[in-house]
Amino acid sequence: MNWVSRCVGLAGAAVLTIAATGCGMEGAPLPPSLNLPVPVSDLSAARTGNRVSLIWTMPGKNTDKLLLKGNVDVRVCRKEGAQASCVSAGHLELMPERAGAFSEDLPQELTTGAPRELTYYVELRNRNGRSTGLSNSAVVLAGAAPAAVQGLEATLRNDGVVLHWDGAPDTTAVRLLRKLVAPPVATVVKAKAAQGPLAPPPEPAEQNLLVEATQNASGAIDKNIRFGQTYEYRAQRLARVSVNGKTMELDGPLSAPVRIEAKDVFPPAAPTGLAAVAVAGAAPGIDLNWQPNTEADLAGYAVYRRVAQGEWQRISPQEPVVGPGFHDGQVEAGRTYEYAVTAVGENGRQSGRSSAVQETVPNP
Repeated sequence: MNWVSRCVGLAGAAVLTIAATGCGMEGAPLPPSLNLPVPVSDLSAARTGNRVSLIWTMPGKNTDKLLLKGNVDVRVCRKEGAQASCVSAGHLELMPERAGAFSEDLPQELTTGAPRELTYYVELRNRNGRSTGLSNSAVVLAGAAPAAVQGLEATLRNDGVVLHWDGAPDTTAVRLLRKLVAPPVATVVKAKAAQGPLAPPPEPAEQNLLVEATQNASGAIDKNIRFGQTYEYRAQRLARVSVNGKTMELDGPLSAPVRIEAKDVFPPAAPTGLAAVAVAGAAPGIDLNWQPNTEADLAGYAVYRRVAQGEWQRISPQEPVVGPGFHDGQVEAGRTYEYAVTAVGENGRQSGRSSAVQETVPNP
């Protein structure tokens, strides 16, 4: 029996299976692909002042798991509160597998009144205008935003950057947005030379500092700075409101930026805890020690001495003393000496003198 006659001779389900797969008969035709893009699932939204910005990721394939080709039609819509219909906010075309972005200035009716939910969606359509459905929801708040921060100023101190703005103390929190401005080439070269296992980690390019609402919150100090860097600050008020049982933030507009160069022009703090102990014997001397300073840019110390209320004379070498100790061997038995110490920064600036101490070299 040849293969064809064997196929014909089989009965039941076996005949149908063999006929469909082994005897050259075609199966049921597949439906044509609708080429619908996979729906967006990572939409997020943020409101700053009266402007709303959306970001998401465009899909790379359609619902049949085939690669999308050409631009995809994207429609953005929003719903206010429990509104049933989604009102069009904009339309654009984007390439597959790209970052999607959209922003709009809210119409006036959405920038006034009490805070309320405003929900955004993006909807993708194929070339025939058929919708893939709405994306995940991204919620911001409609309503009146907090007022803009005015008169932002920045002043450098040895303990950080002091920020101040106009107006009475805030009843809303204030967010300070700090951006690290690209340093000059010389600073980059110096930083690379200082790299090592004990080098501090690199600073993030952007940081946010939150100043909570208090009775005297019309300023703040940013102590987390590094000398030699340049920073740019902007500020915005933010209100925390409860809507439908959820606490959400409503952010005001960003202030005008202020820029400040954190140039180290400050001396270190004066050393503390200076003590002197005389050493007798064939080679008399006086040992000095003190509490070490904690400045990251400390170069060392300078030691000063005077006799009988005379002029202070530096007795340590021109190069700063590295550790918090010094031995003065240029002394005479039976004489009393007075000592003080200063701290020296890498910028060459010296602190004020420490509290002075006296010590007498004993006679042999």
